[in-house]
Amino acid sequence: MGLSDIFSITGSALSAESVRLNTTASNLANVDSVASKPEDVYQARYPVFKSTLLNAGEGLASGIDAMGFGQSQNLAGVQVSEITQSQLAPQVKHEPGHPLADENGNIYVSNINMVEQMTNMIEASRSYQTNIQVAETAKQLIQQTLRLGS
Repeated sequence: MGLSDIFSITGSALSAESVRLNTTASNLANVDSVASKPEDVYQARYPVFKSTLLNAGEGLASGIDAMGFGQSQNLAGVQVSEITQSQLAPQVKHEPGHPLADENGNIYVSNINMVEQMTNMIEASRSYQTNIQVAETAKQLIQQTLRLGS
């Protein structure tokens, strides 16, 4: 693995963490959603990451390789393989006066845990920041290497 390969790896991680941040934001935005049927209530969504190999011609690697930093056949990376939904049952609240109440006077509220979602958001944000710092450090190392040759 060359120094330039780091940009492809961090780029794939940044993309995956961006999906994680977006799904967490969606979960937080729907924390108070209600419905008249349990199957209609918003369920929390979670991205599932998997490690992957990227071809040298994919993504950020092609631009870097074109700059003459070397050809890599396969680069490690991460991608979102799927987005799963929570299987937790919604909360049932008895509110007969609510416009969405069913014939029994019940409404169904999303069972999203705010603490869990905030923890996910902080974790994803820190992972994103760490990958930015890795890319910045790699950039500085490449620049210092080029200065040595002049």
